[in-house]
Amino acid sequence: MKNIFKNNISLVLVKNNILILFIGLFLITSCQVRKTEESNEEEKPENEVALTVSQFKTVGIETGLLENRNLNKIIKANGYTTVPPQNSAEVATLIGGTVKDILVLEGTYVNKGKVLATIQNLEVIEMQEDYHSASANIEYLQLEYNRQKTLSDENVNPRKIFQEVKAKLAAERARAQSAKNKLDALHVTTKGSSSLVPIVAPINGYVGKINIAKGAFAETGVTLFEVVDNSQMHLDLNVYEKDLGSISVGQVIDFVLTNQSNKSIKGKIFGINKSFSNESKTVAVHAKIDPADAKGLIPGMYVSANINITNATVPALPKDAIVRNGDKYFVYIQEGNHQQNKTEAKAKEEEHNEIHFKAIEVIPGTTDLGFTEVKFVDPIPSDAKIVFKGAFYLLSAIKGGGEHEH
Repeated sequence: MKNIFKNNISLVLVKNNILILFIGLFLITSCQVRKTEESNEEEKPENEVALTVSQFKTVGIETGLLENRNLNKIIKANGYTTVPPQNSAEVATLIGGTVKDILVLEGTYVNKGKVLATIQNLEVIEMQEDYHSASANIEYLQLEYNRQKTLSDENVNPRKIFQEVKAKLAAERARAQSAKNKLDALHVTTKGSSSLVPIVAPINGYVGKINIAKGAFAETGVTLFEVVDNSQMHLDLNVYEKDLGSISVGQVIDFVLTNQSNKSIKGKIFGINKSFSNESKTVAVHAKIDPADAKGLIPGMYVSANINITNATVPALPKDAIVRNGDKYFVYIQEGNHQQNKTEAKAKEEEHNEIHFKAIEVIPGTTDLGFTEVKFVDPIPSDAKIVFKGAFYLLSAIKGGGEHEH
């Protein structure tokens, strides 16, 4: 009986030892698997993301190949509308006087020579009298000159008398011409006698600000009216020093009004300043606007312009394929397209039912017609499948830290 009892106890101890050993091995294996999984999780690159086939279809991911496209290279510039100096006038008077009448309103279109207002000054009457007096003396002295010249030629009168008449005639002619020049400058007629001085428009255009009032005294040298001809409207654009080498006369620009960006207007560069305009190291570039497109524009409107530099064939992608993360730009390529390990990668995707994408850094360039020029920081295979649609979703997935189930 004692031997049987001892044998049973030994058998139980052996079974317990085997059980403890099995449990120990299981725990060791579990820890190793856990560490391996944790290690794999830690080694997962931050620039990669995986989607299940279902997620891929739901998001609507679309891929394509990098292509060369004919894009316009542009330089962006800001500026404002303006008119040439000869198309803008500040109207003043050459003689002071009391404002008698104002004949126009602000915003009125006037032709050159149109009377804008009249002022009254009694000195004008004196100028007219001087002209009339000199003209009458000229008429008399001309007759006397002719008579004395005949007598002098016949040696009847001394030549000295003829010379005196000749000098008086010249002096009166000069006095009459001086009075006429003054009256012409004031736009006052030499006929009749009036104290009114008309203030006339020097150019065709629209009346701007009116700085006088009826009954007030208009002083010389003070702007009374502003007249602007908008038919020759052009742009003054501020171009930075780094872009000057690409700017030349004749280049076409497209611009929109800052506060009315729904309409694009074309122009052409006709002049480039040769000095910096301010401390921002910009140079003024002048561009003409077609008169038909200049309708409705007024000086001082702010604009945003694209200066079209060249038309070149460059690698380009749809602009939605490029996403920004911080201060860098990326596109996504579908992994598994590399020739090496292609079978292994495909098998892994099929095994886990996932599609993997990798972020690739790029440097964006010109954007035109919905496509953006790209330069890859590191080369990619020519057959790389690039995400055209859904790139922003992939960026969000990476930022979200694995919001997808694997």
